[in-house]
Amino acid sequence: MGQSSTFEVVTELHLKGLLMSTISLKEAQANLPQLIEELLPGEELTITDHGEPLAQVKKAEPLHLPCQAGTAKDQILWIAPDFDAPLDEFREYMQ
Repeated sequence: MGQSSTFEVVTELHLKGLLMSTISLKEAQANLPQLIEELLPGEELTITDHGEPLAQVKKAEPLHLPCQAGTAKDQILWIAPDFDAPLDEFREYMQ
């Protein structure tokens, strides 16, 4: 059985809800996009070099909240006046 990389350990701990908040510079350089993607908004990750803190990465809070059901209620929407008129392609079936 091979040794697990720090990235694999961090990923496994994150999935288990036991997030490790530090990672080595070497592992961060190799896996930074995946590490950032896995962070929760507001969550921080400390990058270390030889055990000394070097930088902190914090995932930004979302700028827009996801749409919720009912948010367009009472909005004036435009609908073509003939939206429910029969299509010309189906005229022969309508007779």
